Parts: sequence; structure tokens; C-alpha cells
Amino acid sequence: MKTLVLVRHAKSAWGDPTLADHDRPLNDRGRRDAPAMAVRLRERGVVPEAIRSSTAVRARTTAEAMADALALPADVLVLDERLYGAGPDTILGVVAELDEEVGTAMVVAHDPGMSDLAYRLSGEIEHMPTCAVAEFRFAVWSWPEVADADAVAVHLDTPH
Repeated sequence: MKTLVLVRHAKSAWGDPTLADHDRPLNDRGRRDAPAMAVRLRERGVVPEAIRSSTAVRARTTAEAMADALALPADVLVLDERLYGAGPDTILGVVAELDEEVGTAMVVAHDPGMSDLAYRLSGEIEHMPTCAVAEFRFAVWSWPEVADADAVAVHLDTPH
């Protein structure tokens, strides 16, 4: 079994028009929501062994806050520039590269790619609001198989 957890980055700040999109930070709500959603994951017994995150500040900060709230070692989180603005195929390509020993993995990235992938994997999740967590369980043994597998369980959790 493989469990893939998709996380759309938490709410970001738009207050500084001089910042590049890649450099936008989280706002207060985003800084609260990310660790809270991680706690809810742990309460469901879902703790990732690997986290891949976009390099954008808002995604990276979301991933770091969630990893901290889950008390994960620093090496669990790997930043991957391919996830910034990535579509479903690119995200699945990153997932396919995960070590086979990893049973549960988290990807933190952006819309529309995250919502598009959540819909592709579930056929029901049409939109992932900021800091939404979509969990997919697959009856497969390797990460590359996830792209063509049907999820045996789907769970969506949102901050509000």
C-alpha cells in the first residue's frame, strides 16, 4: 500500500506588490493553518516518511510547519523546483521517483496543479482550497504505479 498526501500551500500574503510570486510568504492564517492541519493528519494516523515541496516560499513554509508539527527529521523534507507551478503529470513524476521503502509521502505545491491532480486521482475532489489536505491510498507496491491506479480510499480535509 502507498499513501499519497497532497497539500495545497497555506494562505499566502499579497501585501507587498514588489515581491515576485515565488517569494510570497504565508499570512497569519496560513501560519496557523499549516501546523493545525498536520496535527489533524497525525490524529488520523497519517505521518509522511517523505515530503516533497515546491521551492516557493509559501509552499516551503507550509511544508516546514507541517514537518515541525509532526516532529519529523529535517531530511524528510526535500525541496523540488519542478513542483513550482507544476501540473499533474509533473507532480506524479516527482512522486514516481520516491524510494520504494516510503509508504506514505506528502507533496506540497500549488493550484491549479494540486486540484487537477486531486480530481484525476479521485474523480470527486474538484477544488483544493489553501492548506487543504487530500489523502489517497493505493493498493500498489511502487510509486510509479500510482499514476495509473485507482485510489482505494480518499479523504479530503480543509482548514475551515
